[in-house]
Amino acid sequence: LLVLVQVHGQGGVKFQNWAKTYGSSPELYFQPTSVEEIREILDMARQRDKRVKVVGGGHSPSDIACTDDFMIQMGKMNRVLKVDKEKQQVTVEGGIFLSDLNVELSKHGLALANLGAVSEVAAAGVIGTGTHNTGIKHGILPTQVVALTLLTASGEILECSESTNADIFQAARLHLGCLGVVLTVTFQCVPQFHLHEVAFPSTLTEVLDHLDDHLQRSQYFRFLWFPHSENVSVIYQDPTNKAGPTGLHPPSSSASWWWDYAVGYYLLEFLLWISTFVPSLVCWINRFFFWLLFSSRVENIAISYKIFNYECRFKQHVQDWAIPIEKTKEALLELKAALENNPKMVAHYPVEVRFARGDEIWLSPCFQRDSCYMNIIMYRPYGKNVPRLNYWLIYEGIMKKHGGRPHWAKAHSCTRKDLEKMYPAFPKFCSVREKLDPTGMFLNTYLEKVFY
Repeated sequence: LLVLVQVHGQGGVKFQNWAKTYGSSPELYFQPTSVEEIREILDMARQRDKRVKVVGGGHSPSDIACTDDFMIQMGKMNRVLKVDKEKQQVTVEGGIFLSDLNVELSKHGLALANLGAVSEVAAAGVIGTGTHNTGIKHGILPTQVVALTLLTASGEILECSESTNADIFQAARLHLGCLGVVLTVTFQCVPQFHLHEVAFPSTLTEVLDHLDDHLQRSQYFRFLWFPHSENVSVIYQDPTNKAGPTGLHPPSSSASWWWDYAVGYYLLEFLLWISTFVPSLVCWINRFFFWLLFSSRVENIAISYKIFNYECRFKQHVQDWAIPIEKTKEALLELKAALENNPKMVAHYPVEVRFARGDEIWLSPCFQRDSCYMNIIMYRPYGKNVPRLNYWLIYEGIMKKHGGRPHWAKAHSCTRKDLEKMYPAFPKFCSVREKLDPTGMFLNTYLEKVFY
């Protein structure tokens, strides 16, 4: 070797995403602790003509983080670098998990205005795939980013914000891991707040007919539809001055453990496993669980991030597309009709419907339009695959017909041709990517489908 390499990559590491639906065996696996080390890894990759993939929490339910070449896991670069109380901004290293950031921020009386369901995800990864939650006044999580620094393939560090490298900034706020290594991220925060969550039963007809009322009534409104039925659980989350129960967790009794785990997890997994032999049981399971767990009104108050985060139950396949908000009713009713017309096709609960404000981020599914995200799920009881192809194709067909754009972290079947139609700024993103990474060092199989 020409250079004395200080960084040591591990061989024989097997990478798997959280849902264990995708994995890869990188030739070398690195956990750098400094920018110098990352630079050396990129040099080594250049000399050996290898590609590089950066990963955070590995939660994406697709192969977006997989590679057989070099993998950089950013977990050791996870510090809070600066808290600016006046501007209410925080600058962190790209590898910090949001679960740690939430706790750090609350020590300073700050919080992120919106969070996704899972916080075991790295700051740079959350923005890389366009993580979102719900709330028509709130954009996807990358809209909370006011600045970031990017280490490019050539080893140069770029500071990016609205005022510096503005073009690269609009590309890098949703970067797909293909522009370089995101070293730091600066988030706009808000003062710490508590959320009051109310969940109550309703029907699909009621919710779709009064969608605007619901959107106005609650800041973070979402609803869960139980396929093969009219059942809906409406969830309102709103800031409140009432503090919740003291202590870190809402009071957890053995009773709530019983409902959440014994019933909501183990019983559900067992019944879904049985339904792989008798698919017609799924309709019954969806209705039974709605009656068991969602048919009464439930309230909860806690610090914001404890309400935003919730259990994703167990391993699953998901699809999540964003459509223009005015298409919500039509698209959902089409999905319902499709299930009714194909009695052999089963759909697990819930279909989760969330909303987000339009933005100017080039590859954001909400680019220049307020959107409705419609998330469908098929669980994998005990790791067993449940036939889902027909359901997936019908759903994708409905989403495409209504001008949908897929969530980047989820598995989707879109090609560059599709994406060029969906995203007005796609060519702009491509030209920035080609400028920053002319040799394609940061590409992988998933990204080749996107760009070629």
